[in-house]
Amino acid sequence: MLKTLYIKNFALIEELTIEFGSGLNIITGETGAGKSILLGALGLVLGERASGDIVRKGSDKAIIEATLDVTNNKRVSAVLAANEYDVEADILLRREISVKSQTRCFINDSPATLSFLKEVGDLLIDIHGQHEHQSLLKVDTHLRLLDEYGGLGGLVEEYQSAYSALKKLKSEQAELLKKEKTLRDKKNLYEYQLKEINAVAPEPNEEQALETEQNILENAEKLFEATSRLYEMLYESDDSVHNRLVEARNVLQDLARIDKSFSESSADAQSAQAVVDEITKFTQSYNSRIEFNAERLEELRERLGALRLLRKKYGGSLEEVIMYRKQIAAEVSLAENFEDEIKKLRGHISDERETVSEIALRLSQKRQEVGKRLSKVIEEELKHLGIPEGHLAVNLDHTASAEGDIIEGKQHYTAGEFGYDEVEFFISTNRGEDLKPLVKVASGGEVSRVMLSLKTVLAKSDRLPILVFDEIDTGISGKIAQAVGFSLRDLSRYHQIIAITHLPQIAAMADLHFRVRKFTEKQRTVSTVELLSQTEHQKEVARLLSGTEITEASLRSAQELIEAAK
Repeated sequence: MLKTLYIKNFALIEELTIEFGSGLNIITGETGAGKSILLGALGLVLGERASGDIVRKGSDKAIIEATLDVTNNKRVSAVLAANEYDVEADILLRREISVKSQTRCFINDSPATLSFLKEVGDLLIDIHGQHEHQSLLKVDTHLRLLDEYGGLGGLVEEYQSAYSALKKLKSEQAELLKKEKTLRDKKNLYEYQLKEINAVAPEPNEEQALETEQNILENAEKLFEATSRLYEMLYESDDSVHNRLVEARNVLQDLARIDKSFSESSADAQSAQAVVDEITKFTQSYNSRIEFNAERLEELRERLGALRLLRKKYGGSLEEVIMYRKQIAAEVSLAENFEDEIKKLRGHISDERETVSEIALRLSQKRQEVGKRLSKVIEEELKHLGIPEGHLAVNLDHTASAEGDIIEGKQHYTAGEFGYDEVEFFISTNRGEDLKPLVKVASGGEVSRVMLSLKTVLAKSDRLPILVFDEIDTGISGKIAQAVGFSLRDLSRYHQIIAITHLPQIAAMADLHFRVRKFTEKQRTVSTVELLSQTEHQKEVARLLSGTEITEASLRSAQELIEAAK
């Protein structure tokens, strides 16, 4: 939901803040008062192109800020997170435009590119008027809208899973074919390197174990002497630690018989004796196992030298050498069995292509059925909105390609992320006219009504939370105007709606009613916007009915329209 729109030094607007509400927000005002300026400002903060001409005379820059509630909007949250922006319940879009046409963009107070601002804006607001944010006038949205209307999301996901697997296999094949020449060129080198590494046959963590053993053998004499001396100190000599502890233990035991306070010390002495005995046993055992093996020491030195040479040539560590051996062994094996690998991969691709084709054809058939249903309900809605001869067709086309992955009979077609269908809405709004692409419908008011009919039908499935309508009342009046108003009101149950209108039948439907007013202050023309109270709302609807002079009759008629809208 668009919560606030702040505008400063933009065209006729000096500074104002508009606080919108959920539901149907109606904007009215005299011709030329500045209603289109509001939409212009909104379009700019959503990423439309701008020039310095829009900056209010006497100012350096124009500033536009939009605060939007994006709670539970997963698409916006995902895009922000992917680009390392803070994800919060509210999002602040800011655009500054200087008189030199220089522009600065911000999202949540962090700098952003204009293209990214537009990308985020496209996920939030759809403006129906002479603006760029008309999603239904972008052909690439038609397929998504058709799928959402038909509830085809599950089938689309099934297709995408298979298509992703196919792309992965084709990528592997492309990489394999790309490697073929390199492998053949390097096969002899890899075989030589593999032979050299295998001749040494290094084992994981081997070097550390060998170095430990080498260190022990190199210090065998020192170890023997030290352990022999230690054994004598602990046990062998007359004045050994063991003998002195035994004496001390006996004295403490005698003392403990006299005074129990020595009991703990006596126990400690016995424990100390046990510890010394354990050290003595280990020392004696270790001493008996010491080798003076010059031959083994030389073997170790040679082995370590060979391992260090491998490390120097093939990696910084022995583990990297072992990993490299595994890698080039796989490359040699691949080079020797290249044709078999390619054949196997082509078989997998063929199988996966059949799966992708089967799902794509099934998805296309469903889309054709959904397209026919959608056409009928849209045409009924167009009748209610004053286009009785309106016809809509959902056109599904495919691109034939000899290399395409979608196979239908003997024909191949190009596959895409969402299948092989190219979907576009075609429309005719008058009897005898040919169906034309929706993107080429010219009349502003007619476009808006067509959009309103489409949005009304697609309301529950369309994910854009905010819809803005301009010129929707062009060329209509009376019952049709009221029908348009009811459609806007119904649509506002699913979306926040902001609509500029000149018609009382539509203005009467407002949940919030804003009036744009233009006046002169200090010899400068200024446009401003004010939120109307219930009484002012009735008067404004009456003004739209009768003109500048508001009569009792027009007030009564306005009240009747307002009550009919409830």
